[in-house]
Amino acid sequence: MPSIIVRGLDDAVKQQLAAQAKEHGRSMEAEVRDILTKAARRPNIGMALLAAVQEAGGVQELPVPARDDIARSADFG
Repeated sequence: MPSIIVRGLDDAVKQQLAAQAKEHGRSMEAEVRDILTKAARRPNIGMALLAAVQEAGGVQELPVPARDDIARSADFG
């Protein structure tokens, strides 16, 4: 199994990871492995939406309204 090294990790992050690992009853390495695995497997919402639109037939015929309004600056005064 490949390994990675993370340099420059903030001490506060390291302490939080150690606390989480202790709370879950595992080593800090196992905790980080679990966090990275879950993050890498999480579906990309943009790609999921694209797949759903393509399955529904796409958006080629979707009407796009004309944008003819004039841009203006905000007045916070």
